[in-house]
Amino acid sequence: MKAIRVYEFGPASVLKYEEIPDPNPGAGEVLIAVKAVGVNPVDTYIRAGGYGPREFPYTPGMDAAGVIESLGEGVTDFAVGDRVYTSATRTGAYAEKTVSSFVNRIPNNLSLLQAAGVNVPYATAYRALVGRGGARAGERLLVHGASGGVGIAAVQLGRALGLHVTGTASTEEGRDLAIREGAHVVLDHAKENYLDGHGFDLILEMLANVNLERDLNALKMYGRVVVIGNRGSLEFNPRLTMAKEADIRGMSLFNCPPAELIGIHQALYAGLENGTLRPVIGKEMPLSEAAAAHDAVLAPGSHGKIVLIP
Repeated sequence: MKAIRVYEFGPASVLKYEEIPDPNPGAGEVLIAVKAVGVNPVDTYIRAGGYGPREFPYTPGMDAAGVIESLGEGVTDFAVGDRVYTSATRTGAYAEKTVSSFVNRIPNNLSLLQAAGVNVPYATAYRALVGRGGARAGERLLVHGASGGVGIAAVQLGRALGLHVTGTASTEEGRDLAIREGAHVVLDHAKENYLDGHGFDLILEMLANVNLERDLNALKMYGRVVVIGNRGSLEFNPRLTMAKEADIRGMSLFNCPPAELIGIHQALYAGLENGTLRPVIGKEMPLSEAAAAHDAVLAPGSHGKIVLIP
């Protein structure tokens, strides 16, 4: 089968498109014929070495959607031919086939392309809002980067949870998309002082090294900032947290306990099935162009999810 392989940490050019043997499912696992792969910023951070040492070579990615091709010993909850998406894989998602024991059914109304955009974006947004952010109906929510994969998921979930949702995006296309997906208000974060005059109970932050200080200024009393993304260090005045008794809360999907993750995907299935949650595909690219996809997923002005097609 064809797969992307990584032999060393580095820039996107370390992603190699190669022929490798098909994997085999072990006990409790399924083999999936992959039809679509979700590209996430975290994939690029791992590739660059930001998550520490790992065994080489490896195939990147966690988010694959496809059809079960065979079952490992002891698997009784799924059948050959079932449409599923992964929330983790043993052999990596950037491949024509993958092995996983963490699979979730795809509602009939969802395409395989859309399903590839569920796990990291929607599970991250749900945990940031509910698990870490403590979102409550009636609160005012700010979603930075509301036109990206996690941003769109957070807008849709925030609206469904009864929050007043403000998003930010740097392009007119991105702002239009955020409005279509449920934001009440969308701001242009390319403008100076774009948060002036606004106050929020909860802020989901995708680029803390750039925005954290202005987030703290924009919080209401007892407000919370949940840090989902960051690409560098910063210096800020901690007194900004004191006056409002504000919280800065970190969030990583990798830290989510298994039982909580199961509950998250059950909640996501219900929202996907009834149409409340609608993954938006912004760009389709062949698997062989994974390096270009890694550059694109970090570029400003994203509009929806980037999906690789094996």
